[in-house]
Amino acid sequence: MTHIQHILAALLLVLLMSCQDKQEDKIAQTEAKEAGTTIFHKSHEPTRQNTPFSDAVETRDFLFLSGQIGRDHTKGVLVKGGIEAETEQVIKNIKDILEYHKLSLNHVVKCTVILADINDFSAFNSVYTKHFKKKPARTTFAAAGLAGNAKIEIEVVAAK
Repeated sequence: MTHIQHILAALLLVLLMSCQDKQEDKIAQTEAKEAGTTIFHKSHEPTRQNTPFSDAVETRDFLFLSGQIGRDHTKGVLVKGGIEAETEQVIKNIKDILEYHKLSLNHVVKCTVILADINDFSAFNSVYTKHFKKKPARTTFAAAGLAGNAKIEIEVVAAK
C-alpha cells in the first residue's frame, strides 16, 4: 500500500468508529428510556457542550429543562429591547430545546418564571400568554441578580 492509501484507510477506520460510537449512544439512550433510567442531556448547541449543567434531564415521562434567559445563542448576547424582547427570546430558546427532543410548547406542564423586577409582570405575561395556549401550571416570582444581567429566566417541565 502507498502512503496515501494508508492515510485513507486510517481515516476510514476513524470514521467508522465514530459512527459506531454514535450508534452505541443512541442504543444506550433507547435502552435507558425503556428501563426508566434518567438521562442527562448536554446542550444541542455545539458552543454550549461544556456548561456545568444539563440542557435537559429526561425521565420516562418528563423532560426537565434548565432555566433559559433571553440570550440569542447564535450571537451569544442578551437580546436588546427590554422584558418583552427577552421573554420572546426565552420562549424561542425553550422551543428550540423542546423541538430538539421532538416536543413542543404544548407538552409543557409546568413553568417557573423568575423576573428581575416584579413590576415587569404585566409586560412579561402579555408575551407569555401568546405562546402557552394550554396554560401550564406556573409559579412566578422576582429575584435580584439573574444570570447574565437578564430581566427574566424561565424553566419548564414537559410531559412526553
